[in-house]
Amino acid sequence: MLIQLEPPLRRALQLVVEAAAPLPVALVGGAVRDLLLHRVHRDPWRGLPDLDLVVEQSSAEEGPPAAHRIARQLAERLGPSLRRCQLHEEFGTAELDIDGVLLDLATARREWYEEPGANPSVSYGSLTDDLARRDLSINAIALLLDAEQLEQAGTAHPGTLDSQLLDPFGGQGDLAARRLRFLHPHSLEDDPTRIVRAARYSARLGLELAPEALAQWQRTLAAWPWRRAEVHPGGSPGVPPSLGSRLRKELELLLGREPWPRALELLQHWQALELLDSGLQHDLSWRRRLRWAQRLLALAQLPPWPQEQWLMLALLAPLADPVALADQLQLPHRSQQCLRGLVRLRHWLAEPGLEPGASPAQLSQVLERGGLSPEVVILALVSGPAGLWRRGLLRWLLRWRSLPSPTSARQLLEAGAVTGPALGETLRQLRARRLDQERW
Repeated sequence: MLIQLEPPLRRALQLVVEAAAPLPVALVGGAVRDLLLHRVHRDPWRGLPDLDLVVEQSSAEEGPPAAHRIARQLAERLGPSLRRCQLHEEFGTAELDIDGVLLDLATARREWYEEPGANPSVSYGSLTDDLARRDLSINAIALLLDAEQLEQAGTAHPGTLDSQLLDPFGGQGDLAARRLRFLHPHSLEDDPTRIVRAARYSARLGLELAPEALAQWQRTLAAWPWRRAEVHPGGSPGVPPSLGSRLRKELELLLGREPWPRALELLQHWQALELLDSGLQHDLSWRRRLRWAQRLLALAQLPPWPQEQWLMLALLAPLADPVALADQLQLPHRSQQCLRGLVRLRHWLAEPGLEPGASPAQLSQVLERGGLSPEVVILALVSGPAGLWRRGLLRWLLRWRSLPSPTSARQLLEAGAVTGPALGETLRQLRARRLDQERW
């Protein structure tokens, strides 16, 4: 199989293969898939070439994992020119950066799931075992690397690598047919977040989910205890805690680095937003909500958030209990604080006898003294406060919160006021009078 390979990629691979000899090394996963599509696989956050490599070692071999030995050898050989060399003891893997080419080097593993959705148990295995633990057939193709062939790719056949593909699950055929197929009938039961990965690849590469893959998802969804109230009324969902963090990571990749409108559309079409909440599965306004959240953040001239975090908040905002889901997904502390503020604001707006439009100063005081940030107000706006409250919140966001007292502290001091709490109270009263002159 002839593969086009740019010189920096060829050199990085050659260095690893030489350091690994005589152990076999293969390029695996998305890097092979993208090479077959005549593109270079890149890290979604940094944009650098990103290659996954697997080295096979005997399960009886003693000592540190092969990936760690190779990484240490490269560190000794390359010295400071090796920009990154990080070993992960738990998984026997290493992360390298050779001249701007990112390498994830792993010792071939096999894995199995003690219970659906939990983190897998892992042991060393063969290259075929390593391919079998992956998600989709198009990501379970390996390009076996050979030092001599890599050398020829730099001389006799510049840029072209003639090497052997290992494709035990028919990934090449699926790639040619533009379809996504899971590796085995229990793939989604083992790790349901693979359906989110499928939506990412479908949106990015224009591939269709195979009918048998969709049927597998429907079976998995029917059997899994997603629905919190049905499984543990008033308690936590009956799914392993580790699933939440994995789901968050997949969603962050989807929202931050993929064509997210198409990917979310696919998840909804496949009934896969049930992974998050039944309400989201039936929500028809998520696209408008996420777009408005982005627009209002810019209009309010607020410091930018990482896109994946901000869109996640806008996605969860209309839920009856967004805080519980945020906790399950293990969202960052800042995000969870925003959702708690949103819940507080909703409770205040729903208080009996509170008439909207009565006083701009009253609304501003509640928001500002209650520690409710502009981001909280945006989330309330995009998730639908009713009637006049919507207008008041929007005016506060874009105008009222920036209005100062008509008389400054310096002017009050020059007029004979004394520094202290009374000065602050006077400034607040003056600002309140100015705010109440504003049109609701």
